[in-house]
Formats: sequence, structure tokens, C-alpha cells
Amino acid sequence: MVDAGDTNSPTWKFTQCFGDKGDVEDITEADIISTVEFDHTGNYLATGDKGGRVVLFERNEQVKHTYANYSGISDGVQKKTCEYKFHTEFQSHEPEFDYLKSLEIEEKINKIKWCKRSNASHFLLSTNDKTIKLWKVFEKSLKVVAENNLSHELTPGGLGGGQRIPTTTFKDPSSLRLPRLTHHDTVTAAVPRRIYANAHAYHINSISVNSDGETFISSDDLRINLWNLNIQNESFNIVDIKPVNMEELTEVITAAEFHPQSCNWFMYASSKGTIKLADMRESALCDKHAKQFEQEEDPSSRSFFSEIISSISDVRFSHDGKYVLSRDYLTVKIWDVAMEKQPLKTIPIHEHLRPRLCDTYENDSIFDKFEVVFSGDAKNVMTGSYNNNFMIYPSDPEKEMEIVLQADKSAFKAKKVGVPTPINSSSPTNGPGRKGGSRANSPASVGGQGGRMRKETDADQIDFNKKILHMSWHPFEDSIAIAATNNLFVFSAL
Repeated sequence: MVDAGDTNSPTWKFTQCFGDKGDVEDITEADIISTVEFDHTGNYLATGDKGGRVVLFERNEQVKHTYANYSGISDGVQKKTCEYKFHTEFQSHEPEFDYLKSLEIEEKINKIKWCKRSNASHFLLSTNDKTIKLWKVFEKSLKVVAENNLSHELTPGGLGGGQRIPTTTFKDPSSLRLPRLTHHDTVTAAVPRRIYANAHAYHINSISVNSDGETFISSDDLRINLWNLNIQNESFNIVDIKPVNMEELTEVITAAEFHPQSCNWFMYASSKGTIKLADMRESALCDKHAKQFEQEEDPSSRSFFSEIISSISDVRFSHDGKYVLSRDYLTVKIWDVAMEKQPLKTIPIHEHLRPRLCDTYENDSIFDKFEVVFSGDAKNVMTGSYNNNFMIYPSDPEKEMEIVLQADKSAFKAKKVGVPTPINSSSPTNGPGRKGGSRANSPASVGGQGGRMRKETDADQIDFNKKILHMSWHPFEDSIAIAATNNLFVFSAL
């Protein structure tokens, strides 16, 4: 794991890229990646796009690389890197039309979640705004008839019109041959095993599979439903924040996730910046939360944009379930599940955009929903920004370090690397081996006084169309998958 406090810690490096590497202006809307997810083993990787397609990648175990040291001289060390190859692709959702509401339902894949593998087949959930599907992906053997009783001998006069038909003469029982099938080819097939529909009046923003392997939740703006994976025509509403009078609506649900180990716990975040932890053992309808994680805002800093920037766009449990990670527009917060009053650590992400909130509001960028993820051992966190930048931070409150990388065409041209950089340094620094390297400039302090991402603070340097919203971290290794418009990037720590 990258230890930000260790000067000998490994660096992050671009590994591979999938997708068309053309200009952003030439990209088809349907090709834009809308979700990325590693499976529980890390051997498979799934992406969903706005065209309703799901693409699966399989780890390529054959790839080895010789790594060079900081001086650029090969040290001859051979390692297997986390590289992937195309596995299969299938159309998960099609565009639909709700005739009762005169509403078009996009085919865009909002989320993909893998079910834990119990046999040779893969099972995964994919959802658009209204319908969730359980897909079975498996290797299918194609067989053909290798031999039978028909011979190529032809007899004249068949069918009374001079046509010739095949015939077989049996001289003894030993000449009788039963049809025999032989293997012809193996293909990867994907079939929908369950379709969970007609349970959400609003757009589905989250799905999460329970640790019991039998149930999952789906969340929209106002409700969370509990499903059994084997039952597609029935769900149970476990959270409902819809007011009797919709004019009194003050908040919506933005994300929800099951606890990774305790099957009775789940959490959901809201547009008010709160995270609520609920226990399904207490009541059928979890309208009362067991814990609430919320940081009070300083009244002196309140502005017109306060409610918008406090809305939580993503929330995640660590793999051991002891910590909670949340992302709003300006910050990332790390919470201890045992401490509700305040976060363990608050990481400023877009402090340089605080003076420009009017601009981000006018171009709708302030509503961008950035995701955030823990590393497998919860020692690091990762989130995205503009200009196709994404950042990695240590979760330890005592360590103030940052790694900034960029997922764009220059990554595979310039072989950029990222090294830990102190957040509290006063000027941009270059670590060893940073020649032509990453943009890991010194970050700003909480007050925004530092030089963090200095190149990005200039109004003319920020490209709001290039943003890293979706990402996933390998469950056991230092490898990450990044969705940048229509490209999938993989980076690994060396």
C-alpha cells in the first residue's frame, strides 16, 4: 500500500487504457462510461455506459513487466501487473417509455454490483433509472453433430421428380450409428435471470448487495426498497421520507449502502449532508435511524450555495465496516462508525473553486456527483476532480499527503507517475522520477492558502467537461480503474 509517510513508498503509474482515444468532441453520448466496479476477487472488472451496455474485463494473468528504478535503469524485477483483457459485452437495458407519465426512461446504466461467486457463473446486478436486472454470465459450450446414419450415397428417382435423396443401407446392426455431439466452440453468454421492475417512482441512484448473499437494496430520491434476489415481483419498503405534501419536501436520498459484514445494518446519505445508519432489526420501516453522522456548518460561512455543496454525492463503508467515507462537492470526509459528532478527517478537494461557485452553478457543474472509494485495506481514499484529475489521500488523520494523477490521452503518451506530496508545502514540488510526471502539486490547506493543484485554479485552465466521476479500487491490490468519458484507465502502484 502506498504509505504517504514513507519516502520509499511506491509510485502510481498508468497501466492500460480501453476505449476510443479520440477527442472529446467526437465522442458519442452512448459511449460515455457511467459506472465502474471490480468484483469481490478483483479478477473481473465491469463497466456500464449511457448506451445501456455492460462490458466485462478479465484479468490477464500472462502479462509481466520489467520495472525500472527512479534513475530509469531497469532493475530486472519481473512482476505480474494488474492488467485486463476484454471478456464479454452485452446490452443490459434498452430505452423505454412510460405511457402513464409520458416519460422517457433512458437506457443509461446507473450502477453495477457484483454478487459473490458461488459457482462457475458470474452474477451481477445492473440498473437504469427504473429497472434492475440480475444477469448470469457463463461459459457456454457449442456442440455440433459429428456423425449420424446419413451417408452421401444418392438414389435416383426420389420423390417422383428425378430428385436424388440421401439414403443409408444397413447390412447388419453394427453399422447403425447413433448421432454423436462434439464440442465445436465455447462462447460467453449473458442472460437476465431476474428483472426487478415497477417498484420505484423516482430515479434509482444506488443498489447494494447484502452480506447475506440473499437480499439487496435499491434506493431512489425518497424511498429505499429491500429485495430478495430470488423474488422479482415483490419488494419491501424500508425507508420512506416522502412527505404528505410534496411542497414540504426539504431533502432527498442521494446514496445508500449495506454494511459489508452485518446484514442488518445499512446507511443512506441525503442532500442535507447527513448520513443515517439504520438497523433492520428494530422495525420493518426504518423511519428512525440508529446513528446520524453530521457536521454542523459554521453560520458565518453560510451562503446561497451552502445547501447545494453540502449534498452528499457518494457514501461508502470500509471493507471492515468500521469507517464511513463521504463526498460532497468541496470535501471528502472520513467518519468512525463509533463517533457521530465529527469526522476523523476532512480533506479539501475543490477549495480553489469556492470563489467560483457562481460559475459552477451557472454551468451546472456544482451538481456533479463525484464518487469516492476506500482502498482494500482502508489506508487510502480516492476521488475525482476536473481536468480528468483524480486524487489519492491517506486516511490516517496524522498524514497530510496527496497524489494527483490525470486520466487522459497524455497518460499513455507521457507515462505519467504519481508520488506522495505534502499538502502543507508552500510551493509545487517534484518527487524523484517526476520528470514529465504527474500534477501532484502541493495542495491547499483547509483554509485554501496553499498551492494545491495550482495549474487548475486559474479560470482558463479548468475544463469542466473533463471530469472523473466514476472509479473503483481493487479489493486486495494497489490497482484502480478510472472512467474518463468513454475511456477506462487502469493505474497500478509499483
